[in-house]
Amino acid sequence: MTGSGEAARAGGRISWRIARWTAALALLLIPLAMMQVSDQWHWGLGSFALAGAMIGGVGLLYELAERASGSRAYRAGVAIALVASFVTVWTTIVRDDGNGMSFFMVIMGAGVGAFAAAFRPAGMARAMIGVSIMQAMLGIAVATAPPTASVPDGMPRALAFCGFFIALWLISAAFFRASAQGDGRPAAAAPAGR
Repeated sequence: MTGSGEAARAGGRISWRIARWTAALALLLIPLAMMQVSDQWHWGLGSFALAGAMIGGVGLLYELAERASGSRAYRAGVAIALVASFVTVWTTIVRDDGNGMSFFMVIMGAGVGAFAAAFRPAGMARAMIGVSIMQAMLGIAVATAPPTASVPDGMPRALAFCGFFIALWLISAAFFRASAQGDGRPAAAAPAGR
């Protein structure tokens, strides 16, 4: 019985892995399809290489996290943190408004925090809370900067943009916290007859 249950779980993991990498490929093919339909999409080989490296990097980091922990909460925390990082980099590249380096520093803070926590769930939760505080301070700095304040609706848009990422970092922290609490639970006692 145990062997068939393990085989079913392994088959499910492989199916999810195939689905993730298929979705990553589909995401990379969207610009290629749009270039055929619209004249407003102009991607060169370098753009596809950068997008492929970013999407592939996120996929590989998630694969490492999946192997590192069996906790679904931990994996969800990693997935949300990776999505937050990916979307931050992507929007920073697309916007190119001069604030990019500060947003990259938030991601660097997430990476340094993860290494400092040795990728343990409780430490990762604290690191993601710290990153959300960094994101909030950055949002306030960008929103109150003269170039942003001079644009109509610039301040609310900047705060909403950073608020979205703050929410992602805090959700990631909540999943890591749930994983840490799950790691601390005592194992279930074996039945008396065995």
